Amino acid sequence: MSEERHTGSCMCGAVAYEVQGPLREVIGCHCTQCRKQTGHYLASTSAAVTDLRMLKDQRVRWYQSSKAARRAFCADCGSTLFWQEEARRDRMSIAAGLFDGPTGLTTEGHIFCADKGDYYVLPDEGYQRAQWE
Repeated sequence: MSEERHTGSCMCGAVAYEVQGPLREVIGCHCTQCRKQTGHYLASTSAAVTDLRMLKDQRVRWYQSSKAARRAFCADCGSTLFWQEEARRDRMSIAAGLFDGPTGLTTEGHIFCADKGDYYVLPDEGYQRAQWE
């Protein structure tokens, strides 16, 4: 886990945030919803909601993608931003590519590998789980 202060933003800069606290290592999610949202698979970290401070958030739009989770994107540029589990509102998953500069994070593993696209090979780093657990 990385415990420095990290900042990030969407592609156009209309959404910006900072995390002051530990970040979980990156997990690649290959589920159908993540692939449809991003066009590939979602590589994300997560932080405690209390460690996440929005600097600019007027263009954040939330989409209830299932009964279990909601997803956020920038209304201007369409950047994938966040994923949050309904049962666990104390954590926020953050798309790893949003961060400004190095994070010191590594990829811990991959989930929902049974749902991966047929056009790519799973990366070698970390574990590979057919589903979430």
